[in-house]
Amino acid sequence: MKKNKTLLAAGLLLGIVPCHAQKAASKTDFHQWAATPPMGWNSWDCYGPTVTEAEVRANADYMAKNLKSSGWEYVVVDIRWYVGNDTAHGYNEKNPDWNLDEYGRFIPAVNRFPSAAGGKGFKPLADYLHAKGLKFGIHIMRGVPVVAVQRRLPILGTKLTAADIYSKESLARWLHDMYTVKAGPGAQEYYDSLFKLYAAWGLDFVKVDDLSEPYHKPEVEMIRRAIDKSGRKIVFSTSPGETPIAEAKHVAANANMWRTVGDFWDSWEQLKEHFEVCNRWAPYIQPGAFPDADMLPLGRLGIRAERGDDRQTRFTPDEQRTLMTLWSVFRSPLMFGGDLPSNDAATLALLTNKNVLAVNRSSTHNRQLFRGGDLVAWTADDPTTGDKFLALFNAQDQELAPASEAVWASGLINRQTPGNAADVDITGATKLYLNVRDGGDGTAWDHADWLNPTLSGGGKTVALTTLPWRNASAGWGKSTVNKSVSGAPLLVAGKAYETGIGTHANSIIEYDLPAGSTHLSTTVGLDNAAAVQNTGGTLDFLVFTKSPYRPAPADSVRVPVLLKELGIASEATVTDLWSGRKIGEFTTEFAPYIRRHGAALYRISARKK
Repeated sequence: MKKNKTLLAAGLLLGIVPCHAQKAASKTDFHQWAATPPMGWNSWDCYGPTVTEAEVRANADYMAKNLKSSGWEYVVVDIRWYVGNDTAHGYNEKNPDWNLDEYGRFIPAVNRFPSAAGGKGFKPLADYLHAKGLKFGIHIMRGVPVVAVQRRLPILGTKLTAADIYSKESLARWLHDMYTVKAGPGAQEYYDSLFKLYAAWGLDFVKVDDLSEPYHKPEVEMIRRAIDKSGRKIVFSTSPGETPIAEAKHVAANANMWRTVGDFWDSWEQLKEHFEVCNRWAPYIQPGAFPDADMLPLGRLGIRAERGDDRQTRFTPDEQRTLMTLWSVFRSPLMFGGDLPSNDAATLALLTNKNVLAVNRSSTHNRQLFRGGDLVAWTADDPTTGDKFLALFNAQDQELAPASEAVWASGLINRQTPGNAADVDITGATKLYLNVRDGGDGTAWDHADWLNPTLSGGGKTVALTTLPWRNASAGWGKSTVNKSVSGAPLLVAGKAYETGIGTHANSIIEYDLPAGSTHLSTTVGLDNAAAVQNTGGTLDFLVFTKSPYRPAPADSVRVPVLLKELGIASEATVTDLWSGRKIGEFTTEFAPYIRRHGAALYRISARKK
């Protein structure tokens, strides 16, 4: 209890523990297990549900050699490590090769994790990491395995079976491995048995999926109790998001980190949305309990991932710096998603800048200072020196024309919309732009399909899919002919289409039109890959015959900050934390130029009297 009081007192002194979180910190001591935001690597962005032990060890070796000295320590094996025959870019739900023990607990697939043979589980892999001074984590799904229920496998230490504790209510719609664990006899014992096993393996971190949105309070509490009973300090992360902000008090009392968004990928549109999300969650940052802005999709991604192909991150260098700057000043956990051994020097430099990482690890009173349109400023305090940290962002985009200027607009499309047919007059046009925009639901499930798009005129017809486009963008993934953006067949409202274009909001596909084209006919809809998700998937389809882009804003703009806004009344010295270079002395105002989609991070030191 003395340690808990010390932690709480420190949080109060730093001014970052909300009143509701003060009670949470005083009840347990698990917050001390991750007093600073966890930093590590997670296999999801590279390998989806197919990562192997050799790949985990290779990433761990790189971390130990190149990142450990900068504070990176967790190595996390993500989803479905218990399936021996899972598939890249999706999940094998037709004939999964399950691996589980006699008590209905999943165990590692030996063909992927050879050291688990002989009932050793993940202990040999955890031992390998621990010997390098690293920590080991896994991903699990909330609930009890469907296969354990079907086989009526016993629950350790009870006379009950998995069939006595399950419910079909509130199941994940995107993966069907698990049933809900209903509160009652055997439920807590089941979760206790899981974490007893994980503790025996030497687990240090657990990411529990399908837990945050919707928020499953009873299972959050059961997992918390099970971890506490396990006898091992296992950091608890809930996923995915957005966690309901109304549950901020509860999740902070039970978990070390919780997601604030759905899965985040290398999409500028998603990154830009984080300014609002981080501002909303900043009041809830506290030692040992951190809002989680999700993984860092940097470096080499998509080797066998759910989304996209093998690629380097689509973020530009400016956007990469924006990402690292915002995550650091927001004090988000830092979980790198790229393949570490594939890192280039620039990516390694992003991850090892000691000045920037110090803001993430030890700053306090983190908050948005102001937002003027797409010019954003954040600030935080250095509790040791009294200096201020200042992060400046230029999130300005090339503005799009309003929907009223389109030659055709679908109106809002969602999962209840069977499809919307269009016959668009394009007489006299030489250009065609197919534009899909997010419908405003705040989720990433915006898989859009242009189905059977056909040009006609002068007695001729031509399938648009047979013509090369000039340019194509997509919110994530890439626009694809005759497949959905997820790589699956085109499927809308239960109907399959052989011909079409799969893309993802926000998306613009540009064509040069054949001479004589007078009409475009097509059907549009939300692809099945989005329609089966838990939430979201709303779209606007637009057709333009003139560029939908407004003239681009300037490459760099001044972002002025009054020193008094930072609480500095005298002259101050400004240091650029990314470069380590002293900028100069300033009075009254500091107004640097910030590149479009870029960011800067400064230390502001008031002159000593």
